[in-house]
Amino acid sequence: MAHPAIQHFGETASNREREAANQLEPRSLRTWTPTQAVLARSAGIWHWTPEGKRLYDFTSGVLVANLGHNPVSWTQRFCGYMGWPTDLASDAISQDDDVPTGYFPGITMTAYNSITPLESLANRRLLASMQNCKGGERMQQVMWAASGSEAVQKAIWAAWARDKSRTSIIATRFGFHGKKGLAGAVTGSERDHERDPRVKFVSFPMHECNDIELRDRPLDVSKYRAELDALWNQYGKQLSMLITEPYLGGGGSYHPQIEYLQCLQRFCREKDIVFILDEVQANFGRTGHLYAFESYGLEPDLVVLGKGLGNGIPVAATVGRRDLFDHMDFGEGSDTWSANPLCCASVLATLDEFESTDVLGNARRSSAVIEAGLVRLKDLPFVAAVRGEAGGMVWGIEMQEWGGKSAAEWAGEFVLAAYRGDRSSPTCDGIHLLGPLAKKVVRISPPLVIAPAEAQTAVDLLYRCAASLAVPIGHPLERRSEVLV
Repeated sequence: MAHPAIQHFGETASNREREAANQLEPRSLRTWTPTQAVLARSAGIWHWTPEGKRLYDFTSGVLVANLGHNPVSWTQRFCGYMGWPTDLASDAISQDDDVPTGYFPGITMTAYNSITPLESLANRRLLASMQNCKGGERMQQVMWAASGSEAVQKAIWAAWARDKSRTSIIATRFGFHGKKGLAGAVTGSERDHERDPRVKFVSFPMHECNDIELRDRPLDVSKYRAELDALWNQYGKQLSMLITEPYLGGGGSYHPQIEYLQCLQRFCREKDIVFILDEVQANFGRTGHLYAFESYGLEPDLVVLGKGLGNGIPVAATVGRRDLFDHMDFGEGSDTWSANPLCCASVLATLDEFESTDVLGNARRSSAVIEAGLVRLKDLPFVAAVRGEAGGMVWGIEMQEWGGKSAAEWAGEFVLAAYRGDRSSPTCDGIHLLGPLAKKVVRISPPLVIAPAEAQTAVDLLYRCAASLAVPIGHPLERRSEVLV
């Protein structure tokens, strides 16, 4: 069954790329986004299309480019760790006698079943970074992985290895931990297809943290503790681990009060259950701290890292208690790409940037600006709620039914309007967003390096784009910029 390619008026070059992708790749390779933006180049907080249209990046490539796109300092550090010469012209490379012509001596690109000094350094630096943060006391070893879902799977293997008779897993309902294998098994809820009977889901306080206005309201965790106790009464020592995200990412950007996550951890401590915190979408600044366990006052047994860990290089890791990893034998956590030097160099460069510059301070300042702009969107009739992290850099805008259109339809139109930009502006800049979470929630997650002034300009633009959708039908188009500014 053929599916037509997404096309946009006036985007000849981009439409050509969309058509090529539609012909040469299955559509299942991507999640649905109504814009399907074609990105020709990127720098800092910006993308450019082949037509030259400039887009604020409000996605960071799904929470990856926390330091922005192609940062010079990060790239120099990365290349330095890899031993790559700045000039690859043949006459600029010093040729050792034992190096064959056409090659240069640098860090190996792959070190499967071997060890590089770069890997050892990355281990030491990452562990030191986590241990120096409140709540990182149990961070003792690093099990590298090539993707977030793979790291989640390795965390589950490590928890299982401790006692193979304890096979049941507790997961928070509507969490997202990945699509592959065990990561997919602990994602979603018991109502999804292909469920693993070993996984038992518990409720997440979505209603109690449905909007920023509820963020500081105390949470009564008694009903959530009752759910956990009921599972213990039914399964007892079969329960081996509990896995949760700090906030529900793919489930709709729900950011809970700290009492909830602390309740989960307390239960795990009392019942000798491994507490796994999946920070793939939260680590490296998204919650206002370097690691989300700091933000929520937690001390996990295992922490899963990814996305922003490498600022664009695919890398992930499960970090945690040595005694858990000690139960795994040779090969039980190995694969082709884990701990490869490219990944280790990217992690070191990322740590360097966070430790030598005030990335988090800038993010907190810009966070206040962005959040105020997003709250203003609730004045529009199709915006139901705004959720996010205090001082962080990730929010969800939930749409609602209005004017004969569903919440899902408004979410799609919102993304399209942001992409098209303010056509009354000389620059006609737009904003790059991804398709909605949970069908009706638009995620806002720009790079942490966005400056407060840039943040103000961007959220003002976002409001104008969104407000144009609420202009009554028949309103003179030429007057829209007057009534919406």
